[in-house]
Amino acid sequence: MTASVKPTTLHRLLGRFHFGVTLVAVAISALTVFLAGIAALHGYAERNLALSSQLGAYSVEPALVFNDPVAAQEAIAPLTLLPGIARVTVSDAGGRNLVDWQRESADPAPLVTQVFFAEPVDTVIVRNGAPVGTIRLWGDAAALADYVWAGLIGGLACLLITAIGTFIIARRFQRTITGHIAAIADVAHDVRLHRRLDRRVATLPVAELNRLGKDMNALLDELADWQRSEADERAALARRAHVDPLTGLPNRAALDTHLADRFMIKDGVRPDFALLYFDIDRFKRANDQFGHAAGDAVLKAVAQRMAAALQPGDLAARLGGDEFVIVTAQGRSGPIADQFAATLGHAFAQPVTMGSGIDLIPSVSIGIAHYPRDGQSAAALLNAADMAMYRTKQAKHDRAR
Repeated sequence: MTASVKPTTLHRLLGRFHFGVTLVAVAISALTVFLAGIAALHGYAERNLALSSQLGAYSVEPALVFNDPVAAQEAIAPLTLLPGIARVTVSDAGGRNLVDWQRESADPAPLVTQVFFAEPVDTVIVRNGAPVGTIRLWGDAAALADYVWAGLIGGLACLLITAIGTFIIARRFQRTITGHIAAIADVAHDVRLHRRLDRRVATLPVAELNRLGKDMNALLDELADWQRSEADERAALARRAHVDPLTGLPNRAALDTHLADRFMIKDGVRPDFALLYFDIDRFKRANDQFGHAAGDAVLKAVAQRMAAALQPGDLAARLGGDEFVIVTAQGRSGPIADQFAATLGHAFAQPVTMGSGIDLIPSVSIGIAHYPRDGQSAAALLNAADMAMYRTKQAKHDRAR
């Protein structure tokens, strides 16, 4: 089993990349500046030594004409005072040395001398078109050492400043890029973890990242629309699952949910209420005689009149067929519920006009059950109200007979 490798952050990855680029750039710049400085100093040293040799040639020419070593020694004396000249020889046309002077002090930088003054500079002294002698100069690093060290120190300081400036600029660029990407990642993480579809990516100054943010916002808009449509569809399905399609009243499932809520203890008490059970008298006979359309019209009319008579907190529901239920608000029980049932009986006695112009006068039988007197549960209360309704229906039948 291989061990999992923890991924590095983009901030760290860009930091390493920028550091590497900065290091390479500074190294190339340092090498270029160093080589350019060496070439410039080398040219300067050669020209300076050549000029010194020509100056010595002018000075020593009379001594060579008269073959005077003492005069030649005196002629090169100014050259011996110049820094950067390690040795001077003066020879006549036959090659005999008149002067061979060498600086006694040690070379301050032998490596620099070897680089800049690898070969001596010879100047042939000519008089009247004929060579009379040669002056030869060897250079050393006495005059260049300070320049070399100052150049190295200055170059290193400039490179260090350049490296620091480049690093700061790279870090700012790094923070800018990673900050914008982190903003997009933060929105994506919040959406995935907390389902925050209301989050949006702000406008970013980088074109590519801004386009990515806009695409992500568009995707979130589509997801939010889809979520709203799904919620609306679920709500519609829930409404259809708890609403009777013919009358628009709550159905049996909604009634069961409502009664379960009523029987929950709230604040330590269960306020009393009443349950009214309705049944349309001789509904089957009217349905068979005038057709199902007439029966549906009666059911709708009863449901509308029932809904119109409701008080705040009441619930009307259709159990099925021609059976309806009203659950009164908490506290509306006893004589108040009985008076409410009597009012509903009169409201249902108004004629219902059929499509064919026939008027039907519906009649309903109502049974009332009071909580907690007639039942301590939904089933017991419904059963008590149903039995009371049948007693009312039987009483009507007996009176009619």
